[in-house]
Amino acid sequence: MVASSQPLATAAGLEILSQGGNAADAAVATAAALNVTEPTSTGLGGDMFALFYEAATGQVTALNGSGRAPASLNLDLLRKNGLTELPPYHPYTITIPGACAGWCDLIERHGTALSLSAVLAPAIRLAEQGFPVAPVTSHFWRQAAGRQLKESLNGGEMTIDGRGPNPGEIFHNPGLARTLKTIAAGGKTAYYTGEIAEAIASTVQQAGGCLTVDDLAAHTSTWDEPISTTYSGLRLWECPPNGQGIAALLALNILEGFDLPSDPLAADRLHLEIEALRLAFADSRWYVADPRHRETSVVFKTAEVYPALISKEYASGRRKLIDARRATLDQQRGTPVAGSDTVYFCVVDQWGNACSFINSNYMGFGTGIVPHGWGFTLQNRGHNFSLEPGHPNELAPSKRPYHTIIPAMITRVYDGTLFGPMGVMGGFMQPQGHLQVFLALAQGLDPQSALELPRFCISDGTAGGEVALEDGIPAETIADLTRRGHPVREVTGWERALFGRGQVIVRDPETGVLTGGSDPRADGCAMTLS
Repeated sequence: MVASSQPLATAAGLEILSQGGNAADAAVATAAALNVTEPTSTGLGGDMFALFYEAATGQVTALNGSGRAPASLNLDLLRKNGLTELPPYHPYTITIPGACAGWCDLIERHGTALSLSAVLAPAIRLAEQGFPVAPVTSHFWRQAAGRQLKESLNGGEMTIDGRGPNPGEIFHNPGLARTLKTIAAGGKTAYYTGEIAEAIASTVQQAGGCLTVDDLAAHTSTWDEPISTTYSGLRLWECPPNGQGIAALLALNILEGFDLPSDPLAADRLHLEIEALRLAFADSRWYVADPRHRETSVVFKTAEVYPALISKEYASGRRKLIDARRATLDQQRGTPVAGSDTVYFCVVDQWGNACSFINSNYMGFGTGIVPHGWGFTLQNRGHNFSLEPGHPNELAPSKRPYHTIIPAMITRVYDGTLFGPMGVMGGFMQPQGHLQVFLALAQGLDPQSALELPRFCISDGTAGGEVALEDGIPAETIADLTRRGHPVREVTGWERALFGRGQVIVRDPETGVLTGGSDPRADGCAMTLS
């Protein structure tokens, strides 16, 4: 089964499964097809993360495919250019795109003998022959055409005469087909050196940035130890920082000490979930940083802080800060030791392997800057760096920023078997979506029902942020949350995109039957290969 936000991308993954590929192969095929059909959210100019469940061993591995800042970018350079903050689409926000290396590394470690050219073939065909643009994608494409694509270098190459395609209109991307063919022939080396690298570096420098071919050539993915916690007989797995998945684990540990009402939209329940996430964000917005970077390690010992943050003992102390009757908007980070636009999709193969995969440009088309003739935009992920000197997430050369994109995986505590991959995209909504969908699944809802529940979102991902409440949450619940002191606003229509788009596949432990769900807030679907 494949569940993604685009039917054509789901079909691409199923095509690879039908050829004998496994979950890793199908995931890369789906990611590549999404680059073609939903460039509003994802692409080869962005980053990726993945969790892979290996059925034969029961092991979960975590792949960090995020890029680093250019080696010459630092706070002094920003000050020299009169910048006290980074505008969202500035070329200084471009970090090295990690997606291509991540795709290749996932296949190298977990894929079958299927060739990279075979895996990328469906996406190449879509880019060359064209595809009908889906309605939700069209809406955000047309928005971006009048925003960053209009203002950014070569951004018009991702439009039709300066506008975004209409729903159902055929869009061809010969430049992206060229890129994918080059990667199919030469692997990740063909992306990070040679013509593509030269085009990326020269375009960034022409736009006023400082990324170089040497920065691209030095890029590597990393395999990390995944982090997890348990709740109600299930284990939720996340990638470790520099991703923000730890926020979902922090909140889940805090909630474990409460008897949550069974009604997922009851005010008493939503209040506790919101308050747990306020505490989680108070911690994660400080502690989530690149743990391998020397300027991070001098602030705190990452080998100690992350396990301590997700310990049950730490959660018990943080839990005491929650008032069941009132919102607390000024929660501060704790001391665990002495001293977020994206596509998410998932795949489960015939052998029971599972891949939870997320790929993103950030802010839609990222910067909107296009390496001339190559058919993809460059991300603005560096906008998530802190410009505060001494902050763990302080901008520094060759450093990864705080990353909003996070995949998740669920296993059963009693025997370690696969429950299923899941995820929700959408900036700082992502750990909030993980928490809400996971709790619904743990309560026994099927994947589609769990995804269709109305959501809340602490809009800016901070401890005191305003709470957006999706259309469908009862009026009495909204009134109750307001009385408790939560600053709330109701959200309807297209703005519901801020609640993210998720995908879930659940595997029955007895029969192996797969049940999938795809978020109604997007264009996608879950489909199985019989």
